[in-house]
Amino acid sequence: MIIKPEPSLKDLNYQIENLGLKPGDLVQIYKKMATIRFFEEGLRKVYHEGKNPFNMATGLIRGEMHLSIGQEAIAVGSLHDVREGDTVVSTHRPHHHAIAKGVDLKRLAAEIFGKSNGLCKGKGGHMHLFDRSKNFACSGIVGASFPQAAGAAFANKYLGRDNVAFAFAGEGAANHGTFSETLNLASAWELPLIIVIEDNKYADSTPKSLVMPTTFHYQKGLAFNVPSYLVDGMDVLDVYEASRKAINRARKGLGPTLIEALTYRYVGHFEGDGEEYRTKEEVELWSQLDPLRRLRNRLLRLGFADDDTMNRVELDAKKEVKEAIDYAMESPLPEPEEALRGVFA
Repeated sequence: MIIKPEPSLKDLNYQIENLGLKPGDLVQIYKKMATIRFFEEGLRKVYHEGKNPFNMATGLIRGEMHLSIGQEAIAVGSLHDVREGDTVVSTHRPHHHAIAKGVDLKRLAAEIFGKSNGLCKGKGGHMHLFDRSKNFACSGIVGASFPQAAGAAFANKYLGRDNVAFAFAGEGAANHGTFSETLNLASAWELPLIIVIEDNKYADSTPKSLVMPTTFHYQKGLAFNVPSYLVDGMDVLDVYEASRKAINRARKGLGPTLIEALTYRYVGHFEGDGEEYRTKEEVELWSQLDPLRRLRNRLLRLGFADDDTMNRVELDAKKEVKEAIDYAMESPLPEPEEALRGVFA
């Protein structure tokens, strides 16, 4: 882990100006990141109700739960410039990508609670979200996002559209064959595909260093003649800068890009994870790089916002999250016969 020194105000201003971001843009970026953080913290609280002793089959939210607390800057930085027509394919850890893509917070919460007015009428749950109106999908199958997003990218190119497709995955998924296969074809066919690897050091509970002969996944992208970037996934500006280049390149028909974002999740791989594979000291060390705190401090240092403004932004985000979770809790469960609808016979 390398902790970079915080840039000077002069350097920050220069970077922000070059990226074409205005103070209002950065405040909205912060609000989106805060919304993701508060949404997942709220889910986590409700998820554990009725689970003592822990049993994922009980409680108000049943089944597994994978949270992205600590990884918000990657989703928001990557997707800040996307359009509704662009496709995003996520993973079993999908909430931050869904919210960053603009998926309705209430319908998202209702789906996670298994309610009838959820995105998939309560049938998908938190690992199988789908929103056609936002071109957003995810899958519980590790490594599935690569070829799925490549398919959307191929369709865009075939139809002559300048839309792009994003595939998000963890560093463990990047060791699957689908990663290399997708990179190969995306490069050969010059597909408008952007692959973002969220490298949080662990594939479930396995340290990356135990299963990789190379240090980073972006090195693999270079082997397929794909422009590849290693970025600080705890710094939304660093992520946005690489994503902006990748999106512009893809829209011009110049082919794919690989972005590897070094990050850290402050909670376990899944809720109920004992986390024996890492130390409290490690978590505390990475907490120094909390992406929300870093951006908030920068906005204050730059004079782009004051404490009152930031507090109002956080209160607005918390209000939206509370309304979404209340909506989900008050929504009806699906009727039993709904289980037989919308399935292949």
